[in-house]
Amino acid sequence: MRLADNIVLRQLEQSFGLNPERSSVFVVGLGATGLSIVRFLSHYYFKFTLIDSRTQPPMLERLLGEFPAVKLITGDFKSIDFSEATHLIVSPGIALDQPEIKAACLNGTVLVSDIDLFALSTNAPIIAITGSNGKSTVTTMLGKMGQAADKKTVIGGNLGTAALDLLIENAELYVLELSSFQLERTHVLNATVATVLNISADHLDRHKTPEIYSLEKEKVFRGNGRMVLNADDPEVVNMAIQGRKPLWFSLCKPLGFHLASKENCDYLVYNNNYLMPCNDLPLEGKHNKANALAALALGYEVGLDLNKMCLALKKFKGLEHRMQTVVKIKGVHWVNDSKATNIGSCIAALNGYDDKVILLAGGDAKGADMNELQLSVRKNVKHIILMGQDAKLIEQALNNCVPLYHADSMQAAVLFAAKIARVGDTVLLSPACASMDQYKNYQQRGDCFVAAVMALET
Repeated sequence: MRLADNIVLRQLEQSFGLNPERSSVFVVGLGATGLSIVRFLSHYYFKFTLIDSRTQPPMLERLLGEFPAVKLITGDFKSIDFSEATHLIVSPGIALDQPEIKAACLNGTVLVSDIDLFALSTNAPIIAITGSNGKSTVTTMLGKMGQAADKKTVIGGNLGTAALDLLIENAELYVLELSSFQLERTHVLNATVATVLNISADHLDRHKTPEIYSLEKEKVFRGNGRMVLNADDPEVVNMAIQGRKPLWFSLCKPLGFHLASKENCDYLVYNNNYLMPCNDLPLEGKHNKANALAALALGYEVGLDLNKMCLALKKFKGLEHRMQTVVKIKGVHWVNDSKATNIGSCIAALNGYDDKVILLAGGDAKGADMNELQLSVRKNVKHIILMGQDAKLIEQALNNCVPLYHADSMQAAVLFAAKIARVGDTVLLSPACASMDQYKNYQQRGDCFVAAVMALET
């Protein structure tokens, strides 16, 4: 539920010195988040300037349609006087170490995030979800669980709708997926319950070291809310805070929400309560059992009914481009996991299979150490086909541990995979890399894969 305007304004003043009459705000970056910030500031009559280094930023037409009188500056940041701003609200896609942004903050300009603005604008429970892998799946699962439990539940943040645009929903429960980029610039979020699902090196082109990346993720636990932790991930285990008793989830240990066997069948279990058989989960892979356990733990911490949550899980078909079954052709199973934009996602996908797969991988490695792939590839892959700008880097890291091939396009990779696949094989697109070297985003990459696979039938 959105708080009354006078309460929001008072909290903005107390937390950041933000005041419609005295503050001069620079909104840095358009896109979906930037537009949501413009809507928010306009609602409270703040004076602001929107700036973007691109001459034709995305959503420009929509911005001008809604706010034809908006003060907009585009082009190189070097030509912009950032000292005019009392506050900066920087979209997560823009690095904070940009020289102009860094200099402004050092000179006293106050950095605020859209998640800060959101947190100060509602008193409804917030579930905050971050981690290297599974964020979108767990967030979407929780959205379905909340609805099944008759709570007006909305999801967004890094997934789908920008956080500030969720305020119009007048929700009873907010479920936010948060990236490391969002968390690094967020100061006042005090989620009702929060989790770091797992940690594997990602976005090192922005965060420089795995340690910094992990510290940014850990910021989701600021405040005094309840903590849900993955007992199988040592880095996450180390995030436990003294005095705040966590609720655990685990595939391997009998803690909190976990797996247990009964009558030769694995079950999702809470303490000694057998909730549902894993065979009733429509999703493939062991990592999706972990996602289901995490979602149950988070929902339990905000009072959702366990039986209704399990009913939602039984109906949950998963996300597009995340372990999505495309088709079975001539006995070969084709799976689209284009959303695996980092090493950890790819490893989780591979470890979910009992039999070895044919793996399609490659793209922009984002500075990650691709040597981490070798163990899972050796164990779970029979052939690998590489594409994209860092294909050679991955080849060197794998050191001939499995038969390896190169393809110069998705269509060529799919055709070659079809040639070497045998009845009973799975061909898995799980790139372990970002897509921007060849595609607009991972969705376009996944759509390309699906189109190439469906063309095999003709």
